[in-house]
Amino acid sequence: MAEPEHTPDGHFVIINGRRWRATDPEIPTEPAARLRSLLMTARRDVGAALRAQDAEAERDARGRVQLAKVALGERGTPWWEQTASQRRQRWQDGLDALDHHGRPNE
Repeated sequence: MAEPEHTPDGHFVIINGRRWRATDPEIPTEPAARLRSLLMTARRDVGAALRAQDAEAERDARGRVQLAKVALGERGTPWWEQTASQRRQRWQDGLDALDHHGRPNE
């Protein structure tokens, strides 16, 4: 898959003429891959919940999409406005929340 076009400052990618916030480039490879995998699982779960007309499952899946997008730096406080420690804390907190999401008594 070809790398999308980036704005000159690297903060955004251009896809089909639309500007989207880029993933934080400072997230290490392994955590970034885990976050993308969790994001894609949550997106698939949104679709499954919509097909099943299960509002509770849809709400849960959309919440996981939000957690992953924030952890990746694509939503929330822009990653370029955060310190290195804030950026690390953001993606670590996101992974922790997603790893524990939906587990009873945690």
